[in-house]
Amino acid sequence: MITREQLKGAYSEGEALAIYNEVRIKGDFVGFCRQYMHDDDHQVARNALWALTKANKVEMKQLQPLRDTLIELAMAADNSSVRRLSLNLVERLAMKEDEVRTDFLDFCFQHMVDVQEFPGIQSLCMKLAFRMCKYYPELMGELKRTVEAMEMEYYKPAVKCVVNKILSGKMK
Repeated sequence: MITREQLKGAYSEGEALAIYNEVRIKGDFVGFCRQYMHDDDHQVARNALWALTKANKVEMKQLQPLRDTLIELAMAADNSSVRRLSLNLVERLAMKEDEVRTDFLDFCFQHMVDVQEFPGIQSLCMKLAFRMCKYYPELMGELKRTVEAMEMEYYKPAVKCVVNKILSGKMK
């Protein structure tokens, strides 16, 4: 069983994989996520979420019941690593038309254009906004207008890549 103490400190990719493998063997992705994603120590939450990003598609489906909780975490997190990793998990989960949350869409719009935000968070927010807007033509139009209005010289290549995919129709 993974302890809180094991999740403290700076971790390497190999250590994140080792934690993931231990969770995988136990088969309790939901329990592990619930136990550590809201930890007061941002390093503990970060390392737990990082380990969960190693999950494959089948394992990720186990986290589906926690999608809204992960969305809440991303919107409330004051730690950028916790925000990015929780967004990464949300981006890999299913989202149907009747599950689109306007508060989360607003969050994504706000953070995707914020030049002070980290590029990874901007890119994930843009991808998530696209997924939510694709159900509604008027929202897709708003997303495209917002992306077209972005002054690209202020953004990193990761963001520019997502912008180009949205505008060229290659985003799925």
